Amino acid sequence: MKEFLNILRRFIPPYKKYLILNIIFNVLSAVLNIFSFTLIIPILQILFKIQEVTYSFMPWDSASSFKDIAVNNFYYFVTELIKSYGASTTLLLLGLFLAVMTFMKTACYFLSSATLIPIRTGIVRDIRVKLYKKLLDLPLSFFSEERKGDIIARMSGDVNEIENSIMSSLDMLFKNPILILFYFCTLIAVSWQLTLFTLAVLPLMGWIMGQVGKKLKRGSLVAQGQWSDLMSQVEETLGGLRIIKAFNAEKKMNTRFLESNNLYRNTIGRVNIRQQMAHPMSEFLGTILIVIVLWFGGTLILNNNNSITAPSFIFYLVILYSVINPLKEFSKAGYNIPKGLASMERVDKILMAENNMKIKENPVHISELNDKIEFRNVSFKYDSQWVLQDINLTIQRGKTVALVGQSGSGKSTMVDLIPRYYDVNEGEILIDGVNVKDTTLHDLRSIMGNVNQEAILFNDTFFNNISFGVENATMEQVIEAAKIANAHEFIMNSEDGYNTKIGDRGGKLSGGQRQRVSIARAILKNPPILILDEATSALDTESERMVQEALENLMKNRTTIAIAHRLSTIKNADEICVLHEGRIVERGKHEELLALNGYYKKLCDMQSF
Repeated sequence: MKEFLNILRRFIPPYKKYLILNIIFNVLSAVLNIFSFTLIIPILQILFKIQEVTYSFMPWDSASSFKDIAVNNFYYFVTELIKSYGASTTLLLLGLFLAVMTFMKTACYFLSSATLIPIRTGIVRDIRVKLYKKLLDLPLSFFSEERKGDIIARMSGDVNEIENSIMSSLDMLFKNPILILFYFCTLIAVSWQLTLFTLAVLPLMGWIMGQVGKKLKRGSLVAQGQWSDLMSQVEETLGGLRIIKAFNAEKKMNTRFLESNNLYRNTIGRVNIRQQMAHPMSEFLGTILIVIVLWFGGTLILNNNNSITAPSFIFYLVILYSVINPLKEFSKAGYNIPKGLASMERVDKILMAENNMKIKENPVHISELNDKIEFRNVSFKYDSQWVLQDINLTIQRGKTVALVGQSGSGKSTMVDLIPRYYDVNEGEILIDGVNVKDTTLHDLRSIMGNVNQEAILFNDTFFNNISFGVENATMEQVIEAAKIANAHEFIMNSEDGYNTKIGDRGGKLSGGQRQRVSIARAILKNPPILILDEATSALDTESERMVQEALENLMKNRTTIAIAHRLSTIKNADEICVLHEGRIVERGKHEELLALNGYYKKLCDMQSF
């Protein structure tokens, strides 16, 4: 319960007004319910003529207790009605009054449930928004340790479980305590001896329900983990369909998925069986309670004990049964909530994840590159093994520096450190003398543009993909950028021109077309610093020529850091840095490096061969 209350403290505050209304309507519902049930006693007395007593009106300011005055005056009015209109008419009037009270009670019950709907839907929406925002804010290092399928499972399956388990229990948890409190007060007022006896039996029943609830949470946590494995497999399958089909591995993947699916089915089956125990177990325990109280109260009446009359005992049993229903709902919530808490625990692993990429309190704002980018004694490692060591490099404004070397030498990591996707472990990276850690991430990344080996596009129109990240871009500006990137012609040949949707990750386009759209996006942003990460390595010769021409247009008057496997594309770079095992082993122009007859010469010879 502590975990559940902690969730409410975190997410309820924006919806306080709905919570207050819910409490008001629940109180009214409880009061009206009790008041309508009190009519059972005079109805029984009229029907069976149990009691022939003469009542006289008692002033409300008399010395007697409020309960005694209220009961006496109520019976006084009932007896006066019988005298004036007869027992049959009085019975009809009491019945009509009961119907009116019931209508008002059910109306309050409906309004109490209706005021919870904005709370339920709002909290679930807030959790999704917080999750998505957190995913955008977390550094890339977090995602290198997490599976995408697991993150998707937490945003979909776990959030849905929170909605179905915890949020669906809010009605029970806000309404039932009020009902139970009012009903127990009424039970004490009718017979405190019977109520003490009832309270002696209830804790044992609560303990039995609690034990099953604990097991339910453990099982739910395991089940949600297995659901994440399933989602990860689906995500891997969608991403690797081409390879699966190429290697005829459909049967292998299907077997693997079937095993995981069966494992999840067995676990969730056990969890759901325990959950289904809530209603029958609470029904059985409630009946046991009624039987025990019926025996104890019946014994008091049979022994002519004056503490309770027969009509009052029937009223007591009605109220006791009314208590059992919210207690059963409580037990149902006790089964549902542990499932939701298990999901909330998994969601919190993202929401509570620490962002170790700290921003300085009073950052230095930068808006352009005036002088140079400098790597000063930079070293970096992902886990324990160093990826970069003792990197010293100065990139002057307007110059093009190329990074070459075998795969795994640290080229991509090196350029990822400039926009601060990762933080250096040792040394510092400076832009115009300002450490990248001393400015904001927004300022830092706003002066940089990226063109990657795999063009990352979105399932949207050409216009929205090119204008991505540039606010208030006009159609004229987008068309100009597309022309410079050699993309305008094939965009205009598409069905709806710049309003044509390009499919998931640009799936309707060829590799060269995707890359040119990506270049157009960088051109429109017009950044002073350009990072090219093997932008032409995955293209055919014709596409490479078109993209290379677009890149040359993009690189004009910009500071460019280019990673290249095809050395022919960086011959004209102002400086070429050769990386080997995380260190810069050679640097210079193309001809100078060939003359050294070292690593660069070997790379060129291998490509020529």
